[in-house]
Amino acid sequence: MFKSYFKLLLLAVLAVGAVSCGRKTYRNIAYFQDVEEQMSLPMEVNRGIVIQPQDKISIIVSARDPELAAMFNLTRAAHTISGEGDNVGGGNTLLGYVVDNNGYINMAGLGQLKVDGLNRWELAELIRKELIDREYLKDPIVTVEFLNFKVSVLGEVKSPGTYNIVGDKVTILQALSLAGDLSIMGKRNNITVLREEGNERNFYQLDIRDTKLFDSPAYYLQQNDVVYVYPSKIRAGQSKINENSFRSVNFWTAIPSTLLSLATSGMVLWMMYKGEYYAR
Repeated sequence: MFKSYFKLLLLAVLAVGAVSCGRKTYRNIAYFQDVEEQMSLPMEVNRGIVIQPQDKISIIVSARDPELAAMFNLTRAAHTISGEGDNVGGGNTLLGYVVDNNGYINMAGLGQLKVDGLNRWELAELIRKELIDREYLKDPIVTVEFLNFKVSVLGEVKSPGTYNIVGDKVTILQALSLAGDLSIMGKRNNITVLREEGNERNFYQLDIRDTKLFDSPAYYLQQNDVVYVYPSKIRAGQSKINENSFRSVNFWTAIPSTLLSLATSGMVLWMMYKGEYYAR
């Protein structure tokens, strides 16, 4: 009889521990925990990143007459030089315009243009209109691209680093995906985006467990944003990566709770044993 009580008690303790750990793990790990079935959220049209001082942009002008359009494209001869000084290759490399600290570029054929605060489509339309109004081209096609759009992802992710972005739109989720997603030790509710805006450095706190994430100004990242994923308390408390080390903070902090559980279980077993003994 005593062994049966002991087995039941052991199974109960294990079951309660498993359920408790499972719930805690889910709360700490799962994304978008407030999402319901067939849930729909409004989505604002993203304007795309805007041009800022120190940005580098490429501008390509095309037209039916390639020779006329060529004068508005910034190119240079590119040569690959071997160790002996021989020319082993050549071609044209498209250069970019670097926006000065006042927000201007000096575009070939058009002179100074104020570009900061515009997205790439707005700048393309501005240049197209200038070319037509000045009667340089009748049918210009203007393409603008960012050449230095990058974000950095640091902290508790699998592959921290700086990532070059193709295009002009990237979300916090896409940036984390580029970095291999959060490690198991990363805090899903404590992600910081550092952004330089004008003369200020602004910090945005994000919680990817909640759909309110989509309303944050930092959901869509901007050029040169830095994303930092904070470590969990377990990671922060580790003095060494080796989780089996006796010097680990987790080991010593777990001792009191383990002793308390053993003492409680022992007391219950003793009382059950005494009750069964007297029942005889």
